[in-house]
Amino acid sequence: MSYETPYNLAKDKIIMIMSGLMVGLLVAAFDYSIMATAMPRVICSLQGLEYYVWPFTSYMLTSTISIIIFGKLSDIYGRKHILIAGIITFVISSILCGFSTNIFQLVLFRGIQGIGGGILISLPFIIVGEIFSARERAKYMGIMATVFALADVLGPVLGGVITDNFGWRGVFFVNVPIGIIAVALILYSIPNFKLPDIKKVIDYTGIITFTLALSSMFLALTIAGDLNAFPLVEIVGLFLFSASMFILFIQAEKKAVEAILPMRLFKNSIFCVSSIESLLSAALMFSGVIYVPLFSQGVLGMSATDSGLLMIPMLFSLTLASIITGQIISWTGKYKKLVIAEFIIIGIGVVLLSTMNVNTPYYLLVAYSTVLGIGSGMAYPLFNITAQNAFNLRDIGIVTASIRFFRNIGTILFVPVFGYIMNLTLMSSTLSKTQALVLSIQNIFLAAIILALVGLIVAFFLKEIPLGEDSPISTEEVPEGWVEKAE
Repeated sequence: MSYETPYNLAKDKIIMIMSGLMVGLLVAAFDYSIMATAMPRVICSLQGLEYYVWPFTSYMLTSTISIIIFGKLSDIYGRKHILIAGIITFVISSILCGFSTNIFQLVLFRGIQGIGGGILISLPFIIVGEIFSARERAKYMGIMATVFALADVLGPVLGGVITDNFGWRGVFFVNVPIGIIAVALILYSIPNFKLPDIKKVIDYTGIITFTLALSSMFLALTIAGDLNAFPLVEIVGLFLFSASMFILFIQAEKKAVEAILPMRLFKNSIFCVSSIESLLSAALMFSGVIYVPLFSQGVLGMSATDSGLLMIPMLFSLTLASIITGQIISWTGKYKKLVIAEFIIIGIGVVLLSTMNVNTPYYLLVAYSTVLGIGSGMAYPLFNITAQNAFNLRDIGIVTASIRFFRNIGTILFVPVFGYIMNLTLMSSTLSKTQALVLSIQNIFLAAIILALVGLIVAFFLKEIPLGEDSPISTEEVPEGWVEKAE
């Protein structure tokens, strides 16, 4: 009996591949949630409260840049080699972070760690896109998305336990054994599939201009929140420099032999719509992830532990919705109605959350955030699938990396915007501290309603191409012994 994959991979080989990819993904996924718990202790030890956000910022910046750059380099040198290099980079930089003696060293080493992290959150989805047919990959991408929910649920608890019992440096050293396991699994489980007709030409001009453009934009967004410390002219100057670098980047990509982000992708309407929807979905998800705990602690007076437990239903619903969405796509071969449904559900979620006040009971907060979690979970497999299905095998790597890139951009752009809305409301309000906090969070979710409405409108412009069952990679490229012969 053959197992249902494009070239009939034996079932035990599929289990091996998915285990290797999920452990590799877990290394990076745990980082966000563990660090959030440990960071207050880190700052207390290294003395750098004014630089509190910089270890997060440097990591997010380099990981976002590396998603695109190494997505393309994996086309040239093979997925397996780049993925292993990403894990090794992540592990070595984790050790360096653990031995940091001041906040500036930590910021530097976190930046290096972000390079590995960017590889780890994009390459597994590229590999799934290559080895499974369009219908099958939806199912497996939904399963892989559970890693993020697992990390979000267990990460804060694990971070607290490690920090309390072994010190904050332990949150970095724990990456070492997980990384070793991931490398071992990937070495044994994943063939280094190679694409045909890829020229080994590195787009240095594109890499440099892209890095400068994104770095200056990221820095401008970071310091724009404190006009007292940084003059407006410096912030505007950074934005103008970023814009000029983006223009040079676009010009470089039009001429590049192997562009890191080919401009021709944007001529495809499905890619453009998927990128926009991925960006909006990430922004909407983080509106709940960040501000539901703040509401529960700052308004309802819940403890940090209870606030974390309150988020579990949202994260569980996110996981379940991701798996079910993947299965539905796999069964039907269709996705447009699911995209429309996703933004309707997310819209309902943020509308409900915008009604929260000082009298809102905790169980309603759980219910509202769970609705948002369902919609957010649907996005995980959807936009990778829609974009991958619109291109051939040669473009799967950069297309998948690009969708992940725009998801990160959604976080980079809108998390500061939400912060500005909160700060502006708090500064201008004459209400009590608690009432002002309620009003500011309500305003954030009102802004989220607008984003959800935009996402819903854009969804109707998504062109649907039924998902096929053809193999993205020829059987000859699969190592001997991996294919289960049909009886």
